[in-house]
Amino acid sequence: MGLADTSRAIGAVSAALKERIDSFSGLSVSIGRPSGGASTNPHLNLFLYEVSFDPFLKNTPLNEGERAPLWVVLKYLLTAFEAAEDSDSEKAHEHLGAGLRAINTNDLLRLDGLTSTTVSALDPNPSPLHVSFDESPADLVAKLMQGPDEKVRLSACFQVRPVMIAPSEPGDYSLLVGIDYTVPTPVPTEPYVGIDVIPSMGPSISEISPIGFEIGEEVTLRGTDMHLSGLSVMLGSVELPVVLQRPDELHFRVDESTVASAGISAGSYPVSVVQTLPGTGKRRRSKAVIGNLVPTLDSVVPAAAVIDIPSPPVLSHRDFDMTGKLLGTNDDDAVIAFYRDGAVLKTFDVFTPIPASPPPGQPTRQLVLRSGAGIPAGSYNIIFLVNGQQAPQSPLVSFTWPS
Repeated sequence: MGLADTSRAIGAVSAALKERIDSFSGLSVSIGRPSGGASTNPHLNLFLYEVSFDPFLKNTPLNEGERAPLWVVLKYLLTAFEAAEDSDSEKAHEHLGAGLRAINTNDLLRLDGLTSTTVSALDPNPSPLHVSFDESPADLVAKLMQGPDEKVRLSACFQVRPVMIAPSEPGDYSLLVGIDYTVPTPVPTEPYVGIDVIPSMGPSISEISPIGFEIGEEVTLRGTDMHLSGLSVMLGSVELPVVLQRPDELHFRVDESTVASAGISAGSYPVSVVQTLPGTGKRRRSKAVIGNLVPTLDSVVPAAAVIDIPSPPVLSHRDFDMTGKLLGTNDDDAVIAFYRDGAVLKTFDVFTPIPASPPPGQPTRQLVLRSGAGIPAGSYNIIFLVNGQQAPQSPLVSFTWPS
């Protein structure tokens, strides 16, 4: 499921509403202008009468450097029918109540159980879809009912937001400033030994440096009372060892085996210092700062192009095997960009599914590049992001398409 599928998001929301309301209310649901229709059975009708843009999310991108998606608000009209034209009877009013109750259900727009086409269009949406009721005054309903019969029918209005439609253009990523990509990344230095001193009210963090760090890197926390005994560092839910302590400074190392065994991915996490109190064994935690655990992209190697042999032979695809650390899981938001001549030519966010039991540390990923993906043969710097965090490395990849 990729961001390109979100072009079908509006229709997917209507399809999801139809299936869920049908399931919760026990009434069949039709989509279209509420003109009665040919059905003589009790039913509900959904009419999408307005599409607007969410003012609170305008110009909000998924990741820095990307063009912002369209964040859409969909407004619907729900009308109940006892029979083909009967929308104002006592039974029709009962059916409308059943429909409103279905819409008010908390898990109305959960994705499990929906068709794969609907799920692929809505699953990339980073926020759950929220359903809320709108006022449905008589003048609005009368205006929406204008048509061949111009009959005003008792109806209720509600809206769904925010529905994401992702842009088709690749993100405007660039190589990181201050990194010499022509030389290998230095190996992190060995840890130092910490010294315990007297206790106090506990450590306090004022600064983290660097804000973005890789596996194996040493990170500095500055603040007060960093010299106390019994200190460790929490990166999200992962406890990491302290390697150097001074009164105003503490260093910790992003230990590879610890992070790998915890199974966390690249991303932004709260970083805090934890002191284990010697008397009670209780743990005192400092206020947190945000640290960014970034992926490491060691290499991207294009495999041989795959040629399908029906009749005539057709060039199918080429695999790109990626190695490194924290390259993401099936559930992570990963983006790969092909960068050349100062600009991104194209981005991809759909990778080969990772096996159910992948090796720890997320050391590999694979991108399947189809021959029709629009990437000409040549040399490219590869820019890779996981959960919004960009790898400092940008390997140069050269490949050709066989003729």
